[in-house]
Amino acid sequence: MNTASRSDSVGGGGRVTGGHTAIPVTFDAFDPSERADPYPAYRRVRDAAALFPYEFGDVPVTLITRYEECAAILTGSDWGHGYAAGISPFRDTTAAIPGSFVRMDPPEHGRYRKLVAKAFTPRLMAEMVPVAGQVVSDLVDAAVRRGELDVLNDLAVPLAVAMVPVRLLGADSADGALFREWQLAIARGSDPDSLLGSDEVAARGTAAMECMSYFARLIQQKKANPTPDLLSALAAASGAQLTEPEVIGIALLTLVAGMETSINLIGNGMLALLRNPAQLQLLRDSPELIGPSLDEMLRYDAPTQFTIRVALADTTVGEHEFRRGDGVVVLTASASRDDRVYPDADTFDVTRYSGNRPARKHLGFSLGIHYCVGAPLARIEAEAALGTLLDRAPKLELATDTVEYRPSLIHRGIVSLPVSL
Repeated sequence: MNTASRSDSVGGGGRVTGGHTAIPVTFDAFDPSERADPYPAYRRVRDAAALFPYEFGDVPVTLITRYEECAAILTGSDWGHGYAAGISPFRDTTAAIPGSFVRMDPPEHGRYRKLVAKAFTPRLMAEMVPVAGQVVSDLVDAAVRRGELDVLNDLAVPLAVAMVPVRLLGADSADGALFREWQLAIARGSDPDSLLGSDEVAARGTAAMECMSYFARLIQQKKANPTPDLLSALAAASGAQLTEPEVIGIALLTLVAGMETSINLIGNGMLALLRNPAQLQLLRDSPELIGPSLDEMLRYDAPTQFTIRVALADTTVGEHEFRRGDGVVVLTASASRDDRVYPDADTFDVTRYSGNRPARKHLGFSLGIHYCVGAPLARIEAEAALGTLLDRAPKLELATDTVEYRPSLIHRGIVSLPVSL
């Protein structure tokens, strides 16, 4: 492995020298100046080393930059989160939220995930398709009448509210602004505390408390008057299979992860199309490519840029030996641009996942036991939004010269995306 020295902050990055690298390489993809396009920074460190020493906040870790090594860790039984075993060097962002199975390792993880997965069966997802289609149709109708649309705030956000808290969890649609406020604050708070201001740390805590209180009240309503949704099913299971705090925690996790992923998939995907008009025209001419194009959007500019893992036992990745308790940052967004796996990886190609020989599975929804349980719903929402918009707006164009990104590192999303119709 190349030798390296660690930096003092997330923005500074590690440095690697030796081997085929003649010039020291600094990892700066997390620097605010790189927010609009971190992919050249990912490439620099990926080309330098598959495993790159780094300091994540105040935690010494190894960045995993290439596809094969990322996939090996995400699917390997020697890797997990390590919180229950007390060996994780990372801050547990959801320690105060019972039932948050994204932080769990087997066997606990499987028990919670199995309960939530019942809401995402093929039959139930098929029922969601016309619901999403109608929501999108109504939103696009209103936009066409206005002659303008913000793809994020006029389409992706209200669609996510309608499908996740309202349809999936059975909440009141009138509380849509609250759901978005809570979701943004909690998602931003999942970044290292060293990158957050005191106001953002406070907002994260306030949002979590308010959101859990909201779902505590809603669960009582569901127990008295069950409705056909995930929260009612989980409420019915409380006492026997789940505690009530665990049900609340699962609801919060579903709200944040479900909204964040679909909103940013639609926003990032539409931006990629607008910046690549030949690809946009190809989708217009061949609408059957909409489904496969979502995989390319997830590969090319994923809503989730990285995840963390901890070695649960002494193990080896590549030629590097990790000790139990060592932490890694799995740069899935870097892996999905790895030219060793994807030819012309920096090119946006909506046909990449079509035909008889599609590209390797991207890491946009992760891999292994923590593969995104809500992926089917996110795909339904994105296909409805993008397909309908392309069909109904033949002169669709980007209506801004500047695109502002939210400050989050883990979650990559834009603030707004105005288009002319």
